[in-house]
Formats: sequence, C-alpha cells, structure tokens
Amino acid sequence: MKTIDKIPTSKIQRATKLMSTGAKVGVNYLKYYGDKMVNSEADAKERLNQSNAEDIYDGLKQLKGSALKVAQMLSMEKSILPQAYVEKFSLAQFSVPPLSPPLVIKTFNKYFGKTPNEIFDTFNATSVNAASIGQVHVAEKNGKKLAVKIQYPGVAESIASDLAMVKPIAMSMFNIKGKESDKYFQEVEDKLVEETNYTLEMKQSKEIASACSHIPNLIFPSYYEEFSSERILTMDYMQGEHLSEFVARNTNQDASNKLGQALWDFYMFQIHKLKKVHADPHPGNFLISEKNQLIALDFGCMKTIPMAFYTPYFELAKSENINNRDYFTAKLYELEILRTDDSKAELDFFTEMFHEMLSLFTQPFNSEVFDFSDAHFFGKISELGQRYSKNTDLKKMNGSRGSKHFIYINRTFFGLYHLMFDLKAENIKINNYKHL
Repeated sequence: MKTIDKIPTSKIQRATKLMSTGAKVGVNYLKYYGDKMVNSEADAKERLNQSNAEDIYDGLKQLKGSALKVAQMLSMEKSILPQAYVEKFSLAQFSVPPLSPPLVIKTFNKYFGKTPNEIFDTFNATSVNAASIGQVHVAEKNGKKLAVKIQYPGVAESIASDLAMVKPIAMSMFNIKGKESDKYFQEVEDKLVEETNYTLEMKQSKEIASACSHIPNLIFPSYYEEFSSERILTMDYMQGEHLSEFVARNTNQDASNKLGQALWDFYMFQIHKLKKVHADPHPGNFLISEKNQLIALDFGCMKTIPMAFYTPYFELAKSENINNRDYFTAKLYELEILRTDDSKAELDFFTEMFHEMLSLFTQPFNSEVFDFSDAHFFGKISELGQRYSKNTDLKKMNGSRGSKHFIYINRTFFGLYHLMFDLKAENIKINNYKHL
C-alpha cells in the first residue's frame, strides 16, 4: 500500500482538501442527472452512491484524524447509509494508507528525543495496521514482541475545525436542526479529544483490563508506560485474526457461541457494573486467538454513563415499561426524546416511533437466552431503519432530540449487535454477567 509522507494539518490545507472532494461529488451529481435520463433511476442512484462513497473516502483518508473517524462511525450505521457508503467507509476501521517510515521516525524524535531503534531492540518502520487516528508498528524489547501505536501528526489539533467542516453534512444526513444541536457535536468533539490523548488511553486500558480480567475467554494486552507518551502507546503484540476475517471463514458454531458469550459478558459487565463502556465496538478492535478467545484492544473511546441517564434508559429496556403508556411517555421526556415545545403531531409521531423501535431493539433484554444469528430479527431492525430514514414526515420535524449520551451508548449497542450477528452467536445467556 502506498505510504503518506505528509498529512495536511492547517485549517486551510484541510478545508482545501475537503473542497476538492466536494467538487468531485458535484461532478458525480451532474453525471447522475444525465445517467438517469437514459437508464433506470435506481441504477443511476447506485452508481452515484458508489462514485460519491469512493471520492469522499479517498479525500478523508488523506486527511486522517477526525474526518476519517466520522466516516468510521458512519460505517456502523448499516440501517441508514446506502450499502456503497457502508462498504467504503468501513475501510476506515483498519485499512488506510500508513505514514512513511521517515515521518514515523520524525514523530518518535519529537516525543522521545530518540529514534525508535534507540528505544527498542528492533523496530519495523513499516506499519502493520493503519486506521483513522493512528497506526501500529511491531517492535521488540528484551525478547518481548510489542505493538507500538503512533498517532498521526496534527490529528489532535485539527479536531474542532474538522468537525466544523463535516457538521453541515451530518446535520443534513440526520435531520438535526437548531442551536440545541451543539450539545451533540460537543459530545463528539470531547470524545475525539480524549481518543487523541494516549496518556488517558493508557490509564483507561489498564483499568478496563484489570476490572474485566475475570471474564472467561477474554484477553487483554499488557501496556508499557516507559515506552509510551501523549501520542505514542506501547503494548504487547497480540497474535490473532481480525474478527471480520474470522467470521468470514469460521464454520465452528461452538467457537461462535463461546466468543459471542465473552463479547456480550464484556459489554454487559462494563455497562451495568462499571457504568463505563468501550464505546467503539467495531471489528478492527477485536482479534481472535488460536484458542478462540476474544482479544480486546484500543480503549481510547470510553463512555462514562451517568446514573441520570442509565436508570431511565434501562428502565425502557423492560417490556412491561414499554407497554405502560404513561410511564413510557414520562421516560421519553426524562431522556429528552420528547420536548416541552413539541407540537401534538411531533409528540404523537416520536412516541409511536420510539415505541416501535424500542419494542424491537430491546427483545434480547427480555429473554433469558437470545439467538443473535437470527437473520429475521436483524432484518426487521434494518427495515425499520430504512423506513424511518425515508419517512417524509420525519424529515419535516426537528431531529435534535434525545440526551447527548445517546450518541455513544446507541453507537455501542448498534456496534455490539452487529458484531454478535457477524459471529452468528446462538444461545447467549443475557444476564450471565451477574454471575461472574
């Protein structure tokens, strides 16, 4: 894969890159208008989506950082985005052009005043994995194989300006209106700032590994502060296969169930016992060992769950509360889904919409054992997402609703559900975490 010798870091450079990407998208639309005059509109729209997804991703992967991270987050919205975008943006999880070796060495000199080869016994300047915020290199020290994660230059400093540039696109895509939208973008910005702080990630990684080490079939690397800094993080090199690669070839149902139970227990224990959760559950953050154990990586994005949100959120996971109209409505206000300035039409629409969504989405929590390989269940979730994404009434209403905490908690559950489905995990004991 071609390497990158320089990343645009100034606001003007990054804005210019996005403008050139926007110009390509504009040309694609001109082609689309001509295309649909001579071909079917469905075929023309599919070609438009493929061209736009490719041009947007190609532009973002040069910028890296927050812009590419947003693409990674959107790739998990399988029920909202066209498939072309999901497929292309999912590459942001673990397949983007890496920094060139000279730029890697320059980064080490900046933070340690030494080259990598002066710190480690051996260091491979060619990365083995490149994602949105950083890339991973293999090193050795005292006979131990290590993974060294290096953050891309300028990522932390460009978060605010990057989000300001992608904000209009996100607001249009999710129908977010008004000044109250600021709280959602501030939540994303705050989390991205945390993700670029590798000193904080070191602390969070050690805490989560210690707190969850008792969960069966779950493994964590050890972390090394003496070889880490604010922008460089060193841990054990974990031998394993990416989860997405594993599920593509796996035919062992027992292995799927074992991994699925470990993954589910890991998330339920964090959420219900720690009130803090790894809010970035995509395949690039999990490896599968030779013994079919789950290896959990990358704890830069941790979401603390305040009790004022946790309590009503999980009260609405109970079927008896969902079907109690007055109680259900009161909790929707508590979670800021319904607003005091809503019209009767908005109150009726969003009450019905969330009743339908929660009745479906919370089914696992109302079962002792759940089959996450059930294509019918996930098909209904996809159909529901597609139906509301095309709903003309919804597009006329203000989509700025819900507590800011929904952003990362919902992202966690959508990501977790999709990973469980990818694993085709069956017979998962939903409350098993209580007995660990």
